[in-house]
Amino acid sequence: MTSLRHAVFDTAAGPCGLAWTGSGLARFQLPADDAAATEAALTRRIASTRAPPPPAVEALIDAVRRYFDGAPETFADVPLDTAVEDETHRKIYAATRALPWGTTTTYGALAARLGLGREAARDIGVAMSRNPVPLIVPCHRVLAAGGALGGFSAPGGAVTKRLMLRLEGVPLPPEQPSFLL
Repeated sequence: MTSLRHAVFDTAAGPCGLAWTGSGLARFQLPADDAAATEAALTRRIASTRAPPPPAVEALIDAVRRYFDGAPETFADVPLDTAVEDETHRKIYAATRALPWGTTTTYGALAARLGLGREAARDIGVAMSRNPVPLIVPCHRVLAAGGALGGFSAPGGAVTKRLMLRLEGVPLPPEQPSFLL
């Protein structure tokens, strides 16, 4: 990966951030509590300089804003420069990127589709948790068995995943109350 630049921008769901190189998008940060928290999360594991976005990145920012306004945006053509070294993870991300707006799959079904066998569902979950560009590689569309929400390691956790799926019109099971014991 070459020199990284980043920007933080407002959306209807809160501030998002992204980092890019001359070759493509390297990182994407879903909304955190505020712009400072978003930028801190985005740059936690990367060396990056804040910069004004070039036209292609500005177009992506506009598409992300439309997404969080509820428009059926696709990010399948966004060039990536993520330096994902694990070949299995690259295949998982490519298959996840192919999931259209408003559709979901399960960890097990995705593993089976890739020829990994349903027992590799946990490997799919690991790849999703390490996804450097959530939303662009729409890991929120991958659910647990039986259509349960499953985990989500991005800021906001399951609340953010539920929000994104609702934006896409995906019917979800009711939220389960949590009880303190």
